[in-house]
Amino acid sequence: MFNPLINKKPYGASYVGGATKIKFPLDCEMQIKRLFVVLRQTYGEGGVIEGRNEKFELPYIGVVDGQDIFEGEFTLNEYGIWLYRFEGELADGGIAFFGRGEGGTAVRGDWLPEWQLTVSKCDYKTPDWAKRGVIYQIFADRFCKVGEQNFTKRGRLHSDWNERPDIAEEGNDYRADDFYGGNIKGIISKLDYLKSLGVTCIYLSPIFKSSSNHRYDTGDYLQIDELFGTEDEFRTLIVKAKRKGIAVMLDGVFNHTGSDSRYFNREGSYSELGAFQSTESKYFDWYYFNNHPMEYHCWWGSTVVPTVNKSAAGYRELILGKDGVIDKWSKAGVLGWRLDVVDELPIDFTTDLCKTIKDKGKDMFVVGEVWEDASIKIAYDAWRPYFMGEQLDSVMNYPFKEAILAYTLGGNKSEFIDKVTLVLEHYPKQSLDVLMNLIDSHDTVRALTCLSGVDAPQSKRDRADFKLSDEQYALSKQRLLFAATLQYTLAGTPCVYYGDEAGVQGFEDPLNRGTYPWGGEDMEIVAYYQALGNIRKKYAELLTGETVFVADDELLVYERRNERGTLRVYANATDNEVVRTVSGVDAITKKRVKGNLSIAAHEVKVIVVG
Repeated sequence: MFNPLINKKPYGASYVGGATKIKFPLDCEMQIKRLFVVLRQTYGEGGVIEGRNEKFELPYIGVVDGQDIFEGEFTLNEYGIWLYRFEGELADGGIAFFGRGEGGTAVRGDWLPEWQLTVSKCDYKTPDWAKRGVIYQIFADRFCKVGEQNFTKRGRLHSDWNERPDIAEEGNDYRADDFYGGNIKGIISKLDYLKSLGVTCIYLSPIFKSSSNHRYDTGDYLQIDELFGTEDEFRTLIVKAKRKGIAVMLDGVFNHTGSDSRYFNREGSYSELGAFQSTESKYFDWYYFNNHPMEYHCWWGSTVVPTVNKSAAGYRELILGKDGVIDKWSKAGVLGWRLDVVDELPIDFTTDLCKTIKDKGKDMFVVGEVWEDASIKIAYDAWRPYFMGEQLDSVMNYPFKEAILAYTLGGNKSEFIDKVTLVLEHYPKQSLDVLMNLIDSHDTVRALTCLSGVDAPQSKRDRADFKLSDEQYALSKQRLLFAATLQYTLAGTPCVYYGDEAGVQGFEDPLNRGTYPWGGEDMEIVAYYQALGNIRKKYAELLTGETVFVADDELLVYERRNERGTLRVYANATDNEVVRTVSGVDAITKKRVKGNLSIAAHEVKVIVVG
């Protein structure tokens, strides 16, 4: 039966005018005389599409190994999202219907799920450098601190780097006003360490002037936060990182600003007249007031982050114009932007924003924060055309995260394959290659804590003080290495959340934002991540090849392959040791393997075949 992994080229998305080739094998006993691929468009220009259908016949080629082979190609001239199925004319005049079964393989029946074909406007390009290596996410206040600082913010500066983050006391709001003073000098001092991990891109949480420790409440887009460092230091970081083959990507928070900002100025911290202070402010039309000044639209009801009117001419000029945000920091050497809550941005603004970034050079990289399948993302009743060639290069790959963690904990191989193949089928290859593959982030429970399988204590204080027992830690550590190996070998680029490679624990925000434990790292985990980083470097070509799942009764087995070779992954989520016959090199240990390969319970082996 048809399997798009094997029988469709390209396997994933296509583009307007690009040929999609399909080979459909059927048992001769079915007596199918003619076969058609039937397509219907669901999203495209203007959003929801109804009634646009296409039907193409796949010519009969002949019999091969007892199967009738139908093979042909077609092109589509309308971009968007198409769904397709197959219909066969039987010898007796009846119709046989074929739809999408488990793992994407065709099954016969009525009213079955369809496959998705994403059709981009054009065959767009994504940066080659982003397809290799490792992304390392740094929460700017918590990675490393070098030197003493003059603390002038509201809140407090921790005197002990290893203290846990503050939490909201019972009945109080969380203010995010405790700081550790992680800074640019600290990151510069650890560039050699990052290079040892195979890091090729540092993704920084927001670094612009703001009131909070997370800095998602921007105070001034054109100034580096004084606690983090100076503009000269930031430029030095970019230069020194580049010398080590490491790019710098910033977090762009363009849906909202801080209430304590130059533009809104609710706290009166800036000399300029802000929108909160007066309807005469030049920033007044940047915000949505229901009843000035106290009632205004804000992000998810949080009054410290008022929503910006992205149609306001002054705001667009600040972000997109000459000497504006994108222009200034691109000239400083920034190579990428991660767009915070991109689905909150209007479609036209997202398009203009991405174009402005990409116009700064062919190597500019744009990643969106999307938690679902980004090809069919609906936000505010509008389909988001992220992968049509005019917007994003990549997204944060939360679907893979969920698949990896669920398989590591539960061992359901079919569920893992289904989740992963949906992304492989739906995304354009060029975006698939640069997906930001994560297993946790600043918005989720730490992977080590999640993989322990422990029930979270009910109270925030108990969660804050919770540490895994030695036994729990050992089990979770084993699972972390398992999950990380999948993260590093699936399609896309792994993104390591700072400290995961050192054994950092933590439940939800802000407990997932503890400091990096310099001097207290789990060096076994560090060494394993360094080995994984070496795989990313040494086998970069194979890791941008196709992803093909291999049938196995017990193991999850998949290959990354191209014309230069094959890298095969054996993942054993069972409680038993499994032996397979292989010939190749263990990519982790670098030892030659010929004959029996033992894969221990809850272990992953990566073999370079040959």
